[in-house]
Amino acid sequence: MSGDPHERSLASRLRLAVVRLNRRLRAQRVGDDVSLTQIAALSTLYKCGPLTPGQLAAKEGVQPPSMTRVIAALEAKGFVERRPHPTDGRQAIVELSEGGLAYVREAISVREAWLDRQLAELGADEREVLARAAEIIDRMAGN
Repeated sequence: MSGDPHERSLASRLRLAVVRLNRRLRAQRVGDDVSLTQIAALSTLYKCGPLTPGQLAAKEGVQPPSMTRVIAALEAKGFVERRPHPTDGRQAIVELSEGGLAYVREAISVREAWLDRQLAELGADEREVLARAAEIIDRMAGN
């Protein structure tokens, strides 16, 4: 990135806009009984499929003991299930249960419905700009 003040301003504005939108989306919740950390773990399992607790901790950027507590809470709610690792008897595999899958799908639906309402208030030109921006942001994020 160059030292151009306009580019720095764009970077700052984009960062703040993404943070604010993420905060608003996260506020669209299915229920208050699941913490944001638990929702993040459920979302990772939804995207990545079954993982060991260590893999899940690494993907979430937390220490394994913290993830163990998250998994235990999700298991108590019936959102995840543990099964033995197929090749390493010391490990387990954590995966979404049917209830966990239903919860994640409902959470996605609630957030997308909120976003759809926001997009409906925009003009066609603004939605077109956002469609292009979404492609660019996705590419910037490495997806």
